[in-house]
Order: sequence, then structure tokens, then C-alpha cells
Amino acid sequence: MRSFARLALPVALFAAVHSVVLTTAHPVYAQPKPAAPQQDLIARGRALFDDQQYEESIQTLSAALVRPNNTKEQRLEVYRLLALNYITLNRKDEAESAVRGLLAQNETYQLPPSESPRFRDFFAGIKTKWEAEGKPGLVTDAAPPPAQVDMAHVSPSQVDRNTDVPLSIKLDDPQGRVYGVKLFFRAGSKGKFLDLDAILATGVAKGTIPKTSVKPPIVEYYFQGFDKGGLPIVSRGDAAAPLRIAVPEPSRGWILPVAITGGVVVAAGATIVILAAAGAFKGSSKSTVSVSVTE
Repeated sequence: MRSFARLALPVALFAAVHSVVLTTAHPVYAQPKPAAPQQDLIARGRALFDDQQYEESIQTLSAALVRPNNTKEQRLEVYRLLALNYITLNRKDEAESAVRGLLAQNETYQLPPSESPRFRDFFAGIKTKWEAEGKPGLVTDAAPPPAQVDMAHVSPSQVDRNTDVPLSIKLDDPQGRVYGVKLFFRAGSKGKFLDLDAILATGVAKGTIPKTSVKPPIVEYYFQGFDKGGLPIVSRGDAAAPLRIAVPEPSRGWILPVAITGGVVVAAGATIVILAAAGAFKGSSKSTVSVSVTE
């Protein structure tokens, strides 16, 4: 009996240590990454454009655009870079919206002569059209700012790998400015975000991250709401500070031999099963204990 107790104590201690490791090893992924400074986002968006990574540039600049407390100069630069990206990709509707957004901030704005004629001609054409329409959206001291749009969303903390992840957000949009919502997602924390149109109805937008993008250790995502011109005006998370969901690795057995007063404990993951204890095999000078641990 005393021999068994001598064996049981180290086994219990081992199980307790293993339990502590399991409960402290996993970070909380559901929180967004720390947001990058605004100027860093603009610089990164510009660098991505120069590197011809246009979609990634748009995602980064969109994150900058929806951040609060932009200066006028920062907003002008974001609109300018977005317009250049959209013109390059031949996405004329979004390009026009970006130019209109820029002119609404500064009605006398013009691209420098050193800029590509393709860009200068597009800007000039939209400016002529915008002025003929009476300069809609022009920001003045007398014009009240548009009502703020908010998104409410609860992120799951953990999901199983290779499973679809349905998500939803609730919009608080007093002036009905949001015409569409997109869900952006990617496996892991690097690379371009994929996107899909969320289903928007009665102030709630729903989208599902497909199982093909749900892989360990995390999946990152964010929602963005767009105005009728296709420019982002609200987001929950963004490309620079996405929401994160933990995707655990599948459980794997592991073996750890532990010597105990001449015997051996074999651990394989927190349920402990003693297969052979001291004195189980008479006539033997050694005792062997096999411990099975399953997570």
C-alpha cells in the first residue's frame, strides 16, 4: 500500500502541472490586433500601391479611411491613393467616388503635372461633372457632419477547424448611409484578405467564413459597410486590426516517460489510467506505471 502511495503522488503532481499548462498556453485570439497609427497605414497603403499590390493597398487605405480623427490632409491623401488604385484596376465607379470624396474636402484640388495623364484626365473629367452637378457633398463649416454609423458584433472565441463560421453584425445607421456590407477573412495572420458580400436586411448583415479558410492556429476577419459609391464608411475591425478567432490544432497523443523510484510513468495526453503499479508483477525488481492522458 505504501509503495502504491509513493507512485500515486508523483502521478498526481504530473497531472496537476499538465492541467496548468493546458489552461495557460492558449492566448485570447478573439480580440482585434492593436491598431496601427494612422500615418503608418497611409504610408503602407502608398507602398503597396507602388509595389502594384492594389487590392492589399485598397484594404489598408480603407482601414485608414474609416478611422476617426483623420486630419483633412490625411483624408485627402487616402482618397487620392484610393482613386489611383481603383483607376488602375479599372473600377470606375469606386474611382469616381474616391475623387468626389477628395473634391468634397478640397474643391480646388488638382493632381500635379508629374502624375500620369491617365490619372489626371480621369480626375479632371470627374471634377467637371461634379461641378456641373452643383458640387454635391462639399464640406463646409455650415454643413452638419453625417450621422455616425456603428456596428455591433460579438466574436466567437474559438471554432473547430474545417468548419463554416456563420457571423452577423447589427448596424446602427440613422441616415441609411450603408448600401452594402462585406465580410473579409483569411487563414492565419498574413496575406490578402478574401471577401464576400454579406446579406443585409433590416439592419443586420450576415456572412459565413467558409471552412476552407478555417485552419489552425487562427482565422482573422472584419466587416466593412459601404456607401452607395462603394467607399467604406464603417467597419468592425479592419485590415490593420482584424478580429481573430482561435482554431485549435487537433488533439494528438504524446508520450512522456517519467522515472519514479525505479519504475516508469508513460503519459500520453488529463485522464490518468494506471495500467501497472508497484507489486503488480511479483518477482520483478522493477515497477512500471503506464499513464494515459487525453486532452
